[in-house]
Amino acid sequence: MSLALAPLPRGAARLAPVLPAVAVIALLALPVTPGGAEPADVVSALMVVLCAIRLLRDRRRPLSPAAAVVLGLPVAGLALAAMGAYSTAAGLTGLGRYLQVFVLVPAAVLLLVRDRAGFRLLAWSFVGLALWQGALGVHQYLTRTGASYQGEEIRAVGTFGAQDVMGMAEAVSLGLVCAVGIALGRVPVRQRVAAAGCALVLLVPLAVSFSRGAWIATALTCAVQLVLAGLRRALKVAAAVTAAAVILVGGFGVGTAMLQERIDSIAQVTDAPDQSVVDRYTLWASAVGMWRTHPVTGVGLKGFPEYRDGHATLALSSGAEVAGAGAAYRRQPLLSPHNMYLLVLSEQGLAGLLGLAGSWLALLVCGLRRLLRVRGRGPVPDCGLVACGLLVWLLTDFAYGDIGGPSTVLTAMGLGLAAWWALAGGERRPGAAPRDGAPARAEEAVAR
Repeated sequence: MSLALAPLPRGAARLAPVLPAVAVIALLALPVTPGGAEPADVVSALMVVLCAIRLLRDRRRPLSPAAAVVLGLPVAGLALAAMGAYSTAAGLTGLGRYLQVFVLVPAAVLLLVRDRAGFRLLAWSFVGLALWQGALGVHQYLTRTGASYQGEEIRAVGTFGAQDVMGMAEAVSLGLVCAVGIALGRVPVRQRVAAAGCALVLLVPLAVSFSRGAWIATALTCAVQLVLAGLRRALKVAAAVTAAAVILVGGFGVGTAMLQERIDSIAQVTDAPDQSVVDRYTLWASAVGMWRTHPVTGVGLKGFPEYRDGHATLALSSGAEVAGAGAAYRRQPLLSPHNMYLLVLSEQGLAGLLGLAGSWLALLVCGLRRLLRVRGRGPVPDCGLVACGLLVWLLTDFAYGDIGGPSTVLTAMGLGLAAWWALAGGERRPGAAPRDGAPARAEEAVAR
């Protein structure tokens, strides 16, 4: 007696390839284990292996020439920086991490996302993770069980803990950007309404994350998305956001004194900076000093902590205070400049920065060009708004932060979605066959 597996429904079969990417995002909802391997990182590596196996089995060309060039730009600079590392172990570890975040995982996401339905599922996964982490963060703020901030345990950090205070802020911000892109795009009315509601709800956990960099990046990104969606829609959304802010601040008292002080501090980073800003300026100066000493290839991957003290001034403190959210008080050493561009410049030199920044700029130019071309033929596609928004947010946030911690895999997934839209997700002419062999009529239905 033979047993035959029933074929999957057509819709489920179309979404099946992207499920490993959804699993990576879902695993970020689990509590972080300090010092242990993170499940999301492990599954992201398995996703890359699975993608490679499928390509070998199906004998498909892995990437288009343009995608291979854009995503492969950082490899040469990374290899040079790995060879110049202070130790072989540091070089190999750093090389593996950079390839994972900026090359392999984005390429795997680009290949696994077959159509707009898969893209939207992954975008909604970002929103779902943001809602979960945001709900935990608001609970931490209200119950004073979050990370320590000015002596009170009120900083919302979600499951990422006090050791990664930027983790929840990044998750919430990227989910909010996805929600705004869906709300402004060409999707059914129910999805637009649901996405708009999610975006408004996510403003609360973003506020109580007390992350100035996330606030700036999110505000700028949402403004760019509104402009890309059209002036009339931008005015409507701006009015809705203003009304929601009035209700949250005036009606529910979200705007506490500490939150107001944090907002005011954005304009005081040069006049009266606090110690965290002083530390950041000092670390930036240290990174520039390393680059001046090694302008072409930098000091090597993972080399910033080793060379930091040789280029830092006495204004640098001994470390950041970490406490709350289940963690005992300790001083966390400052091992990076908290600026991705300066980190790359110091450790990889001009060769590495040109490769990485060139890849990011190429994605941004291709994505925006495709979005503007499609917008000229009809309504703005939600996939383009989400993809360009994710990339704008990441490139803006890189001026205030760098990779590190469990939330880093979100950066890779966001770059993968941006790469799909920029390099593989364009609108096809009616009657043109999609790359995965599905009928053109089905592809047009997915686009609608």
